[in-house]
Amino acid sequence: MRFRDLAFLTGVAGAATLAYGALVEANQLVIERLSLHLQGWPKRLDGFKIAVLGDLHVRGLYSVRLSKRAVQAALGESPDMVVLVGDLVAYWSAETPAMLGDVLEPLLLMNGNAVAIPGNHDYCCGPVDNLAAILGELNIRLLRNESWRHQGITWVGIDSYNARQANPKLAMETAELEPRIALWHEPDLVDQLPAGCVLQLSGHSHGGQFRLPFGFTPMHSENGKRYPRGFYPGASTPLYVTRGVGTTGPPSRFLCPPEVSVLTLFGAEDCGLVARPVIG
Repeated sequence: MRFRDLAFLTGVAGAATLAYGALVEANQLVIERLSLHLQGWPKRLDGFKIAVLGDLHVRGLYSVRLSKRAVQAALGESPDMVVLVGDLVAYWSAETPAMLGDVLEPLLLMNGNAVAIPGNHDYCCGPVDNLAAILGELNIRLLRNESWRHQGITWVGIDSYNARQANPKLAMETAELEPRIALWHEPDLVDQLPAGCVLQLSGHSHGGQFRLPFGFTPMHSENGKRYPRGFYPGASTPLYVTRGVGTTGPPSRFLCPPEVSVLTLFGAEDCGLVARPVIG
């Protein structure tokens, strides 16, 4: 086979994969249910359930529809807390506030049991104050380098590193009571998190968005390469990275479907630091 023919076939295969990923897999929302067993997690909070939503990248009708499905899926799991780990928008435009408000309005049903942090895209083409105003109206607590004691947990929210807004030391200064859960959009920054948190929740990586056979991931986001998806109990702070809901770059996915993460937390005294899938 001539090189030109091989290049043509490779291009056709690539285009077909992108089309399949955009039309099929990017819409195949998955609920990932895991039990995480964490060192330092108190017995009184065993069974605490967190629904994690990341990287909605709201920017148009398609993203609104998918994000609404994700929010409804999260609520359907009856979580104790909903955590939004950044990049709620792709960029700000005149229509974005209304679209994002429409997506997140059902979270009013959480009665204040919802918390968010900004991602780097939440600073794109507009002030992050837009996000603060929308979340404030919906009773969702936005944390920017600060902590919040709620439901017996100290939530440590760190602003986006890629947007040059992160200050983990400041965020931890008021986080006096245990247990502490850190929220930081960019997962690879976990090694810069001061000691004292039982878990970090992150997004940003989209799980790589495209995965080839044998798990190879050709695409990576800045500070989302080392920890692209899933649970990393051996990180300097145990880390869970959601694949997120939306996309960046090509609006397509391959072997890496969008995700709503549902994490049920337990202590690790008897079983070590492990993640156990929940069937159902």
